[in-house]
Amino acid sequence: MTTDIQQQQPAARRIGYRFNLVGLLGLSVILFWAFIAIFAPLLIPYPVGEIVDFDYFGPMSAQFWMGSDYLGRDIFSRILMGARYTVGISLAAVSIACVTGVVLGMVAAVAGGWTDSLLSRFLDALHSIPSKLFGLVVVAAVGSSIPVLILTLSVVYIPGAYRFARALAVNVNAMDFITVARIRGENVFYLIGSEILPNILGPVLADLGLRFVFIVLLLSGLSFLGLGVQPPYADWGALVRENIGGLPFGAPAVIFPSIAIASLTISVNLLIDNLPQKIRDRSA
Repeated sequence: MTTDIQQQQPAARRIGYRFNLVGLLGLSVILFWAFIAIFAPLLIPYPVGEIVDFDYFGPMSAQFWMGSDYLGRDIFSRILMGARYTVGISLAAVSIACVTGVVLGMVAAVAGGWTDSLLSRFLDALHSIPSKLFGLVVVAAVGSSIPVLILTLSVVYIPGAYRFARALAVNVNAMDFITVARIRGENVFYLIGSEILPNILGPVLADLGLRFVFIVLLLSGLSFLGLGVQPPYADWGALVRENIGGLPFGAPAVIFPSIAIASLTISVNLLIDNLPQKIRDRSA
């Protein structure tokens, strides 16, 4: 009996690091789009700006797998290249937003006092501005370029990442092992890097995934309004806007970019909801 229990415990620990079937499905779709984003220039059958079909909003065929757009360009090639902008811009923006927000949140939780109050009030004021309105104003005023889009999207989501990380860090900061570390004379950098961050990393990673979804949707919204990636290049939101005239005809050129956006965002949510228990809960 004892031997059976000992054999089952390592198996249970190993299973804790495994994704279930739904999580694996989400991860597979994410990796697929990441692969497309990296190798898109090698995979596209036609240049993204080249008119290759005399029929606008052309149907799917052996030559044009996803039809053609409103100018007769190959929509399959444009979706592949659009993945570079949608995934690349969103990943860069969420990385900046989460790293900045998490670092500031942990600093505020550990330092406390006026540092906490100053950071919290400033970022709360920034968070009170509607994200789409802020993005529209900044991009319309400064101009639409990839660096501007990345910085704008990251600034929009820094306050949320800060508040989430600060709430987690405040709870960890009140625990006994933090008190012991302070008594030992450890500095703020040690407390943040060695004591607090490892204990909030799981929820922070889940929050990063959710914010990635929000940024993809915000970027697509800005592009749909004409303030995203500019022609002849386009992300998925811009592809929907360009081909919205084909919607009454059920044109593939407007359907497939929408499916691409949905597949990426839903897959990220599925992955987050089905993370291994060892990642979600360090006490498991």
